[in-house]
Amino acid sequence: MEQKGIALWLTGLSGAGKTTIAYLVGQRLKNDHHVRVQVLDGDLLRKVFSKDLGFTREDRFRHIERAAFIAKLLIEHGVITIASFITPYQEMRDYCRKQIGSFAEIYIKCPLSECIERDVKGLYKKALKGKIPYFTGISDPYEEPVNPDLVIETATESPDESAERVIHFLGRKGYIQSRMEDEQL
Repeated sequence: MEQKGIALWLTGLSGAGKTTIAYLVGQRLKNDHHVRVQVLDGDLLRKVFSKDLGFTREDRFRHIERAAFIAKLLIEHGVITIASFITPYQEMRDYCRKQIGSFAEIYIKCPLSECIERDVKGLYKKALKGKIPYFTGISDPYEEPVNPDLVIETATESPDESAERVIHFLGRKGYIQSRMEDEQL
C-alpha cells in the first residue's frame, strides 16, 4: 500500500503541548507503524528559515507561508507531516488548509492559566512583564479554531493519551493501519 501524505497542523498556545505531542506521535508512527513521518517544529523552523522575521501579524503569516510550503512538498512525497506551530489566526490556518490540501487542523487546547503555570521556556513570565511584544495570549490574540478536525485537551490528559488520540485519528482517516489490522497481516 502506497503511503499517503497529510499535514497534521498542531495549533495552540505556547506551552499547550504541541511540540511534545508532535514528537511523540512522530516517534510512534516511525516505530509502530513504519511510515515516513517528519515533524516540523515552529521554533526550529523560525531559527533556520525565518531568522529575518519578527512576531508581528505580517511576519507570523510569512513564517507560516514558508512552513506550509515545506509541508506541502513533504506530503506530495507521501510523508505524514506533523507541524507544530502556534498559528494564532484563523486566516493563517485557513490559508494552510487551502495551500496544502491534505490537511488536518488539530487544536491543542489548554487554558492560558495552565500554560502560564507550565511556562517551560520562561516566556510567559517575560511577556507578562512586557519584555516580549506580540506574545500570543498576552499582548497578541489567539483565535481559537472555528472547526478543527480534532481537539486535544492537554490539561485533562497525558501527552501519551494525546498522542494516541492523534494516531487513532490517522487510522480512522485511513492514513495508517490500526495495530489490529497490522497483526492480522
